[in-house]
Amino acid sequence: MKKKDLLVTGIVAIVLLPFFLCDSLYSFYAEMNMHNTYITAFIKFAVLATFGEMLGLRIKTGNYSELGFGVMPRAIIWGFLGIWIVAAFKVFSTGAPLVAESIGVEGIAAAMKGSFSIQKLFGAFMISLMMNTTFAPVFMTLHKITDANILKHNGSLRALISPINFSEALSSINWKIQWGLVFKKTIPLFWVPMHTITFLLPAEFQILFAAILGVALGVILSIASVLSRK
Repeated sequence: MKKKDLLVTGIVAIVLLPFFLCDSLYSFYAEMNMHNTYITAFIKFAVLATFGEMLGLRIKTGNYSELGFGVMPRAIIWGFLGIWIVAAFKVFSTGAPLVAESIGVEGIAAAMKGSFSIQKLFGAFMISLMMNTTFAPVFMTLHKITDANILKHNGSLRALISPINFSEALSSINWKIQWGLVFKKTIPLFWVPMHTITFLLPAEFQILFAAILGVALGVILSIASVLSRK
């Protein structure tokens, strides 16, 4: 492990340990998370998902950042994407159980509010499946477009205010990677089971777990981004 890896590990430990060692700090976080869901989602995804992309870059290039990577614009975009993810969670966690009941699977909506059961497991799977086969591909493609826009502006904050030519951006995507890796493999093999676990958790932990998964998402999309340049 190189010195920069030790430094990053130390920084992560310094940031996270107080939440485990100090009850009042954790209580403050829990209170903020409950009453300011979208603000805390912005912060969690801005930090964790961006860190995930930096880890992905480290894996592929040996560096946590590089010219044109644009840590700040990525963090800001991830923050807003985090808000979108939270909104999607609310939509699908409410709607998917109703869809299940509309096709004759009774009691799913009620089961999702209770303790673990086969019905709750099926409901969590339904939520995850519907979200990852509808929302996720659009979300991942949008992220790919914003990622390319940041690179186009050499990592500058101008990427946040510059208009995006979506027709050009969509045609420039390496769909072999986007479909063959990001959609075809990660959605059924990783995201559907991982989000099934997410929706089995108590509501107060779901967004935190999703933000932690954002690290994995950042790694996957960052690697896909690097591969698509080859």
